[in-house]
Amino acid sequence: MSGELICVGAIAGAFGVRGEVRLKSFCAVPEDIAAYAPLLSEDGARSFTLELTRPIKNGFAARLGGVTNKEEADALRGLRLYAPRDRLPSLPDDEFYHADLIGMAVVDTGGADLGEVIAVQDHGAGDLLEIRAPGASETVLLPFTRANVPTVDLSAGRIVADPPEGLFQDHG
Repeated sequence: MSGELICVGAIAGAFGVRGEVRLKSFCAVPEDIAAYAPLLSEDGARSFTLELTRPIKNGFAARLGGVTNKEEADALRGLRLYAPRDRLPSLPDDEFYHADLIGMAVVDTGGADLGEVIAVQDHGAGDLLEIRAPGASETVLLPFTRANVPTVDLSAGRIVADPPEGLFQDHG
């Protein structure tokens, strides 16, 4: 199997008693998740065909290939689903896959090292970059806005940040 895997969704549990699952889509256009099937487990060991059956609160009811009853559907709760990057659309210049940002170095506008992106979180009000500063145990959450993050250079693996005053002060 070639190429990197990008997380496109997750299973939130069973839906009904006939093997359907509750599916959360992480795609910009949620229904596009079906176009990227078959979807894979993170290790690539399991592959699932996917059919969206209807929209439900926070996602879709869906059928996964090989899942025929509620017990099998419940057993997949929490499973993250991945698609090979080459099946996904190219993004405009100002959009990024979360997977591309994790591990990137973060520097301020003067080039000083602020840390490394360890996660991208979204609590509904926009993405937050979770950054671990060098030698720090705590992390800092930086809102991922053009004002705070004027430059993302994927080829250099670097993010230039202009964080609000005091955000990266020593937690000493």
